Order: sequence, then C-alpha cells, then structure tokens
Amino acid sequence: MMTGVKTKTTDRFTEVFGTKAGTVYQSDREGCWYIDFAGKLVKFDYRTLLLLKKSIYRVDIEQLILDSGKSPEIEMVFICACNHCYFLSILQIIALKELLEGTFAMLELNQILHDRLSRMVI
Repeated sequence: MMTGVKTKTTDRFTEVFGTKAGTVYQSDREGCWYIDFAGKLVKFDYRTLLLLKKSIYRVDIEQLILDSGKSPEIEMVFICACNHCYFLSILQIIALKELLEGTFAMLELNQILHDRLSRMVI
C-alpha cells in the first residue's frame, strides 16, 4: 500500500512519499512542499505542513465512527495559516494521516542520513 521508497524527480519536484491516495512532493527551488491529495495539488511551507499534520492528528476517528448522534460523513480540516481547507470523509482522513506519517518519517530519515554523511566527511 505504501510507496514511500520510490523517488520520482522532475525538474520542479522530488517525490517525498506517496500512497495510493496521494503524494507529497518537495520543491527545493521554491522551498516548499506540494500535497497531491483528494484531487487537488496544494502548496505548503514547512510551518503549514506541520499545522496540517497537527490538525489531522486531532481528528478523533474512533469518535466519529462511534458517535451515532452525528453523521460522520464529512469532516472539515482547516488550517489557520493557510488559504486552503479539506472536506474529507473518514476514509480520506485515514489516508491523509497515513500520507503525512510516511512523509514525516521520510523527512526524518533524510535528516538522519544527511547528519551521518556529514559526520563521515568531517
């Protein structure tokens, strides 16, 4: 299901992590990330990417599923510092959470590798 190991590079983007539901790209030239998810390609700086992650992690999926008094069909995910919001189903929230988890794991792995290689050179 996860395809985070492959990397596609174009002249504009480098794929950071992808699943069947979406892909996160990094643009070194622009110093930002693009998330291709739910039929939209949205630009994020690192701060707003962290805010999106925090916002998605705050959604209590179990409560949405178990709450019989509320229709758990659509949840709005809004980020204060961004002009974009997502209207997502529970399955899409789970998919976006998986995408963000993989993305931040790849970013952390990249930082660890960079640190180790830098130490070897010095």
